[in-house]
Amino acid sequence: MNVVVTENYEEMSVAAANVIAEQLKAKPDSVLGLATGTTPIGLYAELVRACDAGEISFANAQSFNLDEYRGLPGTHDQSYRYFMQDNLFDHVDIDVEKTHVPDGSMEDAQAACDAYEQAITQAGGVDLQLLGLGHNGHIGFNEPCDSFPVTTHCVELTESTIQANSRLFDSADEVPREAYTMGIGTIMKARKILLVVNGSGKAEIVRDVLRGPVVPQVPASILQLHPDVTVVLDKEAAAAL
Repeated sequence: MNVVVTENYEEMSVAAANVIAEQLKAKPDSVLGLATGTTPIGLYAELVRACDAGEISFANAQSFNLDEYRGLPGTHDQSYRYFMQDNLFDHVDIDVEKTHVPDGSMEDAQAACDAYEQAITQAGGVDLQLLGLGHNGHIGFNEPCDSFPVTTHCVELTESTIQANSRLFDSADEVPREAYTMGIGTIMKARKILLVVNGSGKAEIVRDVLRGPVVPQVPASILQLHPDVTVVLDKEAAAAL
């Protein structure tokens, strides 16, 4: 595991974007696993800048996002499809037909999850998976539980996650209670993993993830067992290491 500590959010974003840029340069047809949330906004902006400058291209790449709220269509301004279009896809040369986000509008949860898992397999698996980290150690929407979920599945969100995400909605009551998410097993199949975390509020969970025991109650702790993980932190997130 390679842990990189940067001075601030801006440096963290550039360092993480460089990891993705190098992946695209080495393999232009990479399958990228992407994440949403406030943490990757800066690195997506840096990737847009690099693409505009002709330093990288997404033209031959494809992507699979970690998760999506169940019940939100891709046109909803709080859906993760909307987020990705707004922060990355609409501003780079990627073929939108090669960008994949779980279909939150599908009512049949099992069918939605099975279809997504199959699509990842048919694409040859993920070359580089980008991850953020929840305050409770979740990656994707894999919440603390008694076992590590293997494949893409429907999950009931914890109250802490609902409250954390409520800042993006008019109220907590509007936050969906379920989501479709890649499983821990799906994430761990990625050839490379990039974990990006910022802020003092996540310092303790970063310590638990990187230095604590590997337990499903801290879902991201399983990353300790992956052979190729890069962790990029700002110094506040690294404070408890």
